[in-house]
Amino acid sequence: MADVDNEKVQGNDVQTAGNIRIADEVVAAIAGVAAAKVEKVTDMSGGLASDIAGILGRKNPAKGVKVQVGDKETSIDIAIIVDYGARIPDVAWKIQENVKNAVEYMTGLKVTAVNVHVQGVNFPKAEETDSSEKAEE
Repeated sequence: MADVDNEKVQGNDVQTAGNIRIADEVVAAIAGVAAAKVEKVTDMSGGLASDIAGILGRKNPAKGVKVQVGDKETSIDIAIIVDYGARIPDVAWKIQENVKNAVEYMTGLKVTAVNVHVQGVNFPKAEETDSSEKAEE
């Protein structure tokens, strides 16, 4: 868990109200939601346990996210699946930007790295491809 100093500034005096502990799972959930909001990200790739939980109807915002949280900083690994035709470097850069901004804003932790791992490409279904080709004719 991360410890974040909770300091209140009143005039020139700094008053410490105590410590705030942020669980690794919370940081992972924030990062997962921020990454999933990026256009052209089809899904997060979370492995067998996450896939089974998804089949059972459980939503896991931290699916495909691994975090290493220190006292004041964190590094994040995100595994994604992108839409076919997406420019992967642009999608990855946008994920890095969204995740860094969201985690730093919501937790106060410094994000040292956001590593994006592209695990797959989601190809359009044959029906979608056939209908788009017919529409062009």
